[in-house]
Amino acid sequence: MQKRTFLKSALALGVALSAAPILTACNKAEPEKQAAAQAPAAAPAAAEAPKLKPIKVAVTAGPHADIVTKAAEVAKKQGFDVKVVEFTDYITPDTALAEKQLDVAVYQHEPFLLNFNKQKGTDLVVAGNAVVQPMGLYSNKIHSLDDIKADTKIAIPNDPSNGGRALVLLEKAGIIKLKPDYKGEASIHDVAENPRGVKLVELEAAQLPISLQDLDVACVPMNYAVSGGLDVNKQGFYFESRDAKYALIIIAARPDNVQSPEVQTFVKCYQSPEVAAFIKEKFKGQINPAWEQPAK
Repeated sequence: MQKRTFLKSALALGVALSAAPILTACNKAEPEKQAAAQAPAAAPAAAEAPKLKPIKVAVTAGPHADIVTKAAEVAKKQGFDVKVVEFTDYITPDTALAEKQLDVAVYQHEPFLLNFNKQKGTDLVVAGNAVVQPMGLYSNKIHSLDDIKADTKIAIPNDPSNGGRALVLLEKAGIIKLKPDYKGEASIHDVAENPRGVKLVELEAAQLPISLQDLDVACVPMNYAVSGGLDVNKQGFYFESRDAKYALIIIAARPDNVQSPEVQTFVKCYQSPEVAAFIKEKFKGQINPAWEQPAK
C-alpha cells in the first residue's frame, strides 16, 4: 500500500518536472510578447513632395522678360520648369492668362489689371508684388519742365491705364489740369486746362522710345524706357514718385490657380535674394524689388 502511494507520488512529481520546462518557456515568451505589443509602431516613410507642373509666365519684352528669366533660373535649380513667354502689347497677355493658355503674367500695375477685368469681364487677381518702376518724361531736346512751351508735342501711351497714368503725371508736373470729376482712368477728353498749349499725341507704349526722335517729349513707362535703350539720367527729366500706385508692378494669376503650389513657388522664386541682386545690379536703381521696398 505504501509502495503504491510512493509510485503515485513519484509519477506526479515526474509529470510536474516534465511540465516545468514548458511552463518556463511560456513564462519567458510572455514578456517578449508584451514588450513587442508595447513597442511603438515604425514610423511610415515620409511622403515625397508632389512634383510641380511646368508653368508659362507672360511678360512684355525688356526688363520684365529679363527679370522673370532670372526667376526661372532660380526655379530650375529646384527642379521647377518655368517657361517665359514674351509679348509686345499689354492686352494679349492678360487675355491669354484669363483663357488659361498661360499661368501667370508679370508686366502690369494693379489699376491696369482692375481696368482689364472691368472691360473684359475677367477676374484676374494679384499673386504678389514684383518691382517698382516709375513712368517718366523723356526727350532728346528738352531737359526741364520749364522748357516745355506752346506747341510742344508730348506723346502718351494709347492704352487707357497708362494713358491715364501719363495724364496724371503731366498734371502733377503742372503741364495740364484734369477735370476734377473725371471717372475711372483719365483720357485726353478729361483735360480741362492746357495753359502751355501743348499738343498731346497717343501712341502704343512700345513705340514711344523709338518715336522720340519725332517728338518733343514722351511719357514712357520705365520697362519700355529701359528696353528701348533710353538713358534715364540723360533723357529723363521728370518722374512719378516711387510710392505712386502706378509705379508698383504686380504678379497676376487667376482665382483658380493663385493658391496653387506652382504659382506660390514661382512668386517665392521671383521674390528671392538672387532675383533682388540681379535687379539691383542690372538696372542700377531704375527698377527696384518691390518686396524689399513695399509701396505705401
